[in-house]
Amino acid sequence: MSGEPPGPEAALELAARYLATRPRSRWEVARRLRRAGAEAGVIEATLERLTELAFVDDLAFARWWLEQRDRHGPRGRRMLEAELRQHGVGRDVIALLRDEMATTEGDDAPASWEGPLGERDLPRTEADRARVALGQHLRGRPVPDDPRAHQRLGMYLVRRGFDPDIARTAIREAAASSAANPAGEDPTARGDA
Repeated sequence: MSGEPPGPEAALELAARYLATRPRSRWEVARRLRRAGAEAGVIEATLERLTELAFVDDLAFARWWLEQRDRHGPRGRRMLEAELRQHGVGRDVIALLRDEMATTEGDDAPASWEGPLGERDLPRTEADRARVALGQHLRGRPVPDDPRAHQRLGMYLVRRGFDPDIARTAIREAAASSAANPAGEDPTARGDA
């Protein structure tokens, strides 16, 4: 049976197992079914059924991808869009997500806002994402005074898809915070033993 292409039920089961680990885009599921040798008609029918069951939804996948990036490794809008295109998400879906992000950034939501999947304390704006990415990169170390170090930090943020102006602002804010707290200590931490 290993030489036979999967039928409709086998293709649906294969796709369900593939979707069990994490959400996937429509293109990723189709690619997986093509690799398994499924015929074009079976692939299309399987994708339609999965869409009806809400297991395949490119906009939901894009939201999930954004939230994962915000939680584990913030990226700029340009890089997020490039990653979504690599996963086969269409430009129309990316435009919808961009509009959602712009709406969220413009809202007067509380500082501790809730993400699309119910997660709290995710960065709301591109500037917030840049600050979080810079903070993760510095890992609690103060920002060096050397202009070349600032340039390297800027290149780090730009490589992660942040606009140069946003990167520059994040570095200036981090440098000002480091200057205000030269010992590198957390001003909210208590020294009580």
